[in-house]
Order: sequence, then structure tokens, then C-alpha cells
Amino acid sequence: MRDIPVGNGSLLVTFDDKYQIRDIYFPHVGQENHTKGFVSRFGVWADGEFSWVSDDGDAWRREVRYRKETLVTDVRLVNENLGLEIISNDTVASHENVFLRRVRVTNLVDKARDVRVFLHHDFRISESKIGNTAYFDPETEALIHYKRDCYFLINTAPAFDSFATGRKDFQGQEGTWRDAEDGELNGGAITEGSVDSTVQVNLNLPPGETGEFFYWIAAGRSQAEVAELNEHVLAQTPQKFLRFTENYWRAWVNKNDIDFADLSPEIVELFKRSLLVVRTQIDNGGAILAANDSDVALRATDHYSYLWTRDGALVAHALDLAGYSFLTRKFYALCGRIIHEDGYFSQKYNPDGTVASGWHASWDAWTKKKLVPIQEDETALVIWALWQHYDRFRDIEFARQFYRPLVLRAADFMTRFRHEVTKLPAPSWNLWEDRRGIHTYTCASVVGGLRAAANFARLFGEQESAGKYLQAADEIRAAMREHLFSPKLGRFLRSLQFHGDDHYEADATVDASLFGTFYFDCFPPDDEMVVKTMRAVEKHLWINTLIGGVARFESDGYMRASQDATGNPWFICTLWLADYRIAVAKKKEDLKGALEILEWTCKRALPSGVLAEQVNPLTGEPVSVSPLTWSHSTFVATVMNYLRKLSQLKQ
Repeated sequence: MRDIPVGNGSLLVTFDDKYQIRDIYFPHVGQENHTKGFVSRFGVWADGEFSWVSDDGDAWRREVRYRKETLVTDVRLVNENLGLEIISNDTVASHENVFLRRVRVTNLVDKARDVRVFLHHDFRISESKIGNTAYFDPETEALIHYKRDCYFLINTAPAFDSFATGRKDFQGQEGTWRDAEDGELNGGAITEGSVDSTVQVNLNLPPGETGEFFYWIAAGRSQAEVAELNEHVLAQTPQKFLRFTENYWRAWVNKNDIDFADLSPEIVELFKRSLLVVRTQIDNGGAILAANDSDVALRATDHYSYLWTRDGALVAHALDLAGYSFLTRKFYALCGRIIHEDGYFSQKYNPDGTVASGWHASWDAWTKKKLVPIQEDETALVIWALWQHYDRFRDIEFARQFYRPLVLRAADFMTRFRHEVTKLPAPSWNLWEDRRGIHTYTCASVVGGLRAAANFARLFGEQESAGKYLQAADEIRAAMREHLFSPKLGRFLRSLQFHGDDHYEADATVDASLFGTFYFDCFPPDDEMVVKTMRAVEKHLWINTLIGGVARFESDGYMRASQDATGNPWFICTLWLADYRIAVAKKKEDLKGALEILEWTCKRALPSGVLAEQVNPLTGEPVSVSPLTWSHSTFVATVMNYLRKLSQLKQ
């Protein structure tokens, strides 16, 4: 879990619930992680006693939060045994690759004291402990860690009193953090290989008094670059850096004049926090990362620091609804560069746009035939979201750039990638990536994508192409009625599961993704087929515990916390139910159910306002990665959908 991320689109630093730095990504958000999730510690020594603020037990009371409406943390740490209170404010400078922390230490006892603060760094540059160097640089009077073309400079103001570099994780050597625990550092001026470092700041505190210092890490591609950043911080003063960044993010998140109507302060606060958290998960090159929480690699062999174009399209749509088109344009531009020449998107991409690891096979060992290794909704939703973007902002010059290389290429693929017998989209992987077939959600997204492509074709006067795409969309919609709606059950099926080329069977599992039947304008929300389907989603997937929420699908085993619940509640799935309630509302009173879900989401957030992927159905504790970008963006989109519908109902 990552309770507080701070970043600027190039440098991302994340903390866990014990206020330990866990991830440092640079120069792309999500790529590379120069700590690999290993902890960098923060400790204090006073009166001969030492403690890391992350120590287990009741020694420390920790409040890990943000300052309101900013990407500056507001962390309070109290240790009654040591008689100390620490207030920390962390951020990444809005426009420079500098992580900055202000530390205020208050002496809570009635005597003067020598208090020593220790800040430890466990870099594994380029995601390896091999070949690193840490040294004291007399020119900058700072510590520098480097490997090849990646440099991190560490400094404080006032200047740190002592430092140590040393070996770690090698032949029993744990690192310089162990050296700190006696209150004195005795490490060397330079160490190579598997290395760490620690700096020491001494504070002489009279009774009840507070001492303050600033600490920063500058990231760059050369020693000269980080030295220049260091000089910039010193010249501008770290106080001004912190103040400017705090003011910038407050202005950023309040740049649009949104009338929040009757929404509670808690919902408004989480809406703004969600925008800020989403921003930390977006690379300046346009990639929208699913999550940057390296702990997931401990239970799997991979992580979430990738661009899935499905997630990206839905996140971009939410940002467009909230008025942040300058961010989403970079995403659409990236999509225009990375789309496959055949007109589809691969399963996922690295933050720099290269194709990422994947598990969708290109060969069917059963039929001995070639497969297209995709989730087709990832292609369809980029085109759907791009049209929503154009329809909202009407920048025809921007849209023109992507009409032929992106829109037409994807639309032609979706038109021809069809199952010969049913006329539905051909089998592909579903949005949960756990099964291959013809999925109702995917079909609905393809209808939305083809209609969006037809809109673009009409816009640019190509009526023949528009007609072709609309015909394909209408054929798929009709085929969904015939093959994916079950008159017996009175609702849509989840999918058709294939065994060989033509033999398939109906999968009647209730799945929250069936919300796509109305969300992408495939069918009207009040269509009886949709109404009964969403009624089944609420009946079968709402978690009947004190926690509540909506599971992904019946008997979902992924990280399932209790056999007494059909699965864990997911934020996105629960908010999709709110979106349905909004879509069918005829009067203001009908929005009450959606409002209840928005309030439910606020209650299930971490104290920092961060939303995980899932929550435990019995305890409400976060499950899986945190924050999940999609969770936050869905909250933003649902709030905007609520406000739009409320405004319509008032007219």
C-alpha cells in the first residue's frame, strides 16, 4: 500500500503507512523504480535512545495525510517515550525534479536536549543493487548516489552534521542505517557496489521549543544537472520552493469553476484529492499508469506500473469531464504513436510507450491457429474517449492529427475483427484479463468506439466511412440482442466462451462490467434489457456486510478476503452502480442512491484520501494496490456525471 504519493510527472516518490519512502521513479512515472520497494528510513536519537519512526508497536502515533488541496504532505509523528513531536511536509517540486521535505521537531519535555535526526537512503539505481556508487561531493557539500546516467543528490539546510556511505545487503552487512542506531555515524566518504547512505542533522532544543530543517533529493541525468538543481534550491531557498509548489497545486486543482451544488465537503475534498492523486500517476510523456505500488510484485511476478489503454482512456475521459484537457491530449497523442499497424492496442505498455510484458497468447495450441493477443475494449475505448474529448472541447486541429493514423486505423480493425457466424466482435480477452471469449462489455465498448469513429468520419466529410462504421455498430448491437441477451434470465450474459472455432457456450455469471451496455451508449439506460441486467448486478454483487460495495463478479477469487462474500468490493464497480442510478434518474430524489455511493467511497478511503483497488468486505481495509488510478478517476467521473444530471433535472 502507498498512502501518499507525491510527484510532478517525471519524479514520483511514494510512502507507505509507516511513513517510509518506498518507491522513487525517474525519469518516467512508473519507470524505473530506483528503490525497488526497499525502505528508506527516518529515525531520531534523544537522551541515548534511538527509534525509527516506522518501528512496530505503540511507540509512534502516525498521522499520514496531505495538506488540503495540495500535493504536499502533512505528517504528524509523536513518540511519548522520547518526548518528541515531528511534523513533516513532503512534496516534489511542481516543475523541477526535486523531492523536498521540511522537518519540524518539537521537544515535549522540560529540559534542553540534543536531538539527532537520521535520514537513510536505500537506492537500487536502475532497479539493481549492483554497480551503484555513493559518495560525499565536496563541491556541493552533498551526498550523491549514481549509476551510469542516473544521479541523486542529497542535501539539507542547514547543512547535515554527519554522513555515512556503506555496503548493504551483502555478506551480512545491513547498511549504514544500523550505524545510525547508536546516535553516531562513522561510515566512509565513498562506497561502490551494493550501497546505502545516511545523513545526520543535530538539533539543540530547549524545553518546549521546535527546531526546523529542510532536506531534499535532486534527480538528474548527470552530476552537473543535480549540482545545478541543488544550487537552485539553495539560491531560491527551500522555503520558497515548498511554498511555490503548495500554491501551484492548490491553484491547479481549483482552476475550474465547478458548482458542487449539494455535495458534502467530504465528497468535494475527495474529488479534488482524486484529481491530484491521478496527476501523480501520469507521466509527462502521456502514459497514464494503472498504479505505482511495488508491493504487488511480492505476490506476483510483475507490477501495475503500466499503461493499459482501457484504463488510460477512462481516466482521460474523467479528466476531460473535469476540464483537464491539457493532460489528456498527451495521452491521445501517445496512443497515436503506439497503435499497432493493424489497428489495435497491445495488452499494456511501459511508461515510455514501448510494449510491456504480457500474457495474451498469439497462438492457440488447441486449434493450431494464430490469435490476435488483445483485449478489444482497449482499442474501442480510446476512440470513444477521443470523440468525447472532441465533442467537449471542439478543437478540430487537434482531432485532425489523429483522424487517419488513429481513428480510421482502429475503426477499420474493429469493423473487420468480427466473428463470422454471430457478427459480434471476434473473441478476445475481457477487461479483467482472466478469460477469452466474446464479452458483452467488450461488444458495448466496440459499438461506442465505432459510433465515435463514424462521428469523426462525418466531421471530416467522409460519409462512406461513416456509413460503414455505423452499419458495423448496428450489426453488433443487433447481434448482442440475439446472442448475448438471455430471455430466460431476463438479462445480458457476461460472455460467450469458445471451445474451438465455432463451439461456444453462454456464461451467465453476473459481472459488474455489464454496466457498459448503457455507459458507452450502446443501449439506453432505461431499456428493459439494461434495467433488468443492472438490477441483477445490484442483487447478486452488492456485498451484504457492514462494509457493502459491489464485487467484480460472482465468486471472484482474486485476492478474495472472505468466503462469506462473493468477492471483495471494488471502488470502480461500486461507482458504476452509482453511474447507472444517475443515468436513469428522472427527478432529484432519484439521485439519492448515487449520492449514498459517493459518500460510501469517502468512508472507505485511507486517511490520506487515497483509494485502493479493493477493500476487505469484513473490515474495510484496503486490498491490492494503492492508489489505483482508475478508482480515483471513476470517482471524478461519477461526481461530474452527478452534477451534470442534477443540473439537467433542475431545468
